Amino acid sequence: MTGMDVTGKVVVITGAARGIGAEVAKQLAARGARLALVGLEKAQLEEVARETGGKAWEADVTDWDVLDRVMNEVAAHFGGIDVVVANAGIAATGFIRSMDPKAFERVIEVNLLGVWRTVRTALPHLIKSRGYCLVVSSLAAIVHIPGNAAYSAAKAGCEAFADSLRAEVRHLGVDVGTAYFSWISTDMVNSADEHPVFGRLRQGMPGLASKKYPVRNVGKAVVRGIEKRSKAVHVPGWVGALKYFRAFTPMVVDRQAVEEVADADRQMAANDTSGLVGPGGQAASR
Repeated sequence: MTGMDVTGKVVVITGAARGIGAEVAKQLAARGARLALVGLEKAQLEEVARETGGKAWEADVTDWDVLDRVMNEVAAHFGGIDVVVANAGIAATGFIRSMDPKAFERVIEVNLLGVWRTVRTALPHLIKSRGYCLVVSSLAAIVHIPGNAAYSAAKAGCEAFADSLRAEVRHLGVDVGTAYFSWISTDMVNSADEHPVFGRLRQGMPGLASKKYPVRNVGKAVVRGIEKRSKAVHVPGWVGALKYFRAFTPMVVDRQAVEEVADADRQMAANDTSGLVGPGGQAASR
């Protein structure tokens, strides 16, 4: 593994219209990267493109044919692809027994199958450039809390996918990283906090587990991860340490959940409050 100067490098970022994707784009632009911004919210996406000097492609990461076309267009426009940040993701609140099945399955489609389709369509270009791929997973891949099953399942799948991919493409000169973020102050997390049941559960988590971190911290960590072609990116840093103790996290969650989950489950079942959250979730549900 060797380092990478991002100046002049072509970076594809999915989910670039807002949140983590937009912040990463802005910080990469400041380093001189050339940006291909992929997302659903056209007006928002084009605004990020104007701010960063990038070029916007409106695309649903679950649409295989559209993604394949976009990757080819990006490569033709810029002369190749050096880095892919598979970041597009949505979240849904709800307990498994009562949540909207369409919302649950849409999270899996976007967060897991969208990553697979993004990587697969970009991979021929990354092989040509001997580039770098960063798959955005989450702390949710390590700690599986109530009300977050779809997101945890998808992000755990992303982690497993990236691990297999890394071993498969190393001999082709492509490095693969996995990003693990705790709760970040984005529209998605802030909207989840407004949920009358899940918001209370999340904010009631003990200690650092409930803290939200500035999105600029993620931008800095991702840029540093790309430059180092890192195997893992963690925000905050303690998430990396927690991975070594993941065998114990289900016991901790079970113990913490005893008092609150029964009441939350009744409320979820009695009131139709499950579904996709935030502007990104709304865009993905259309």
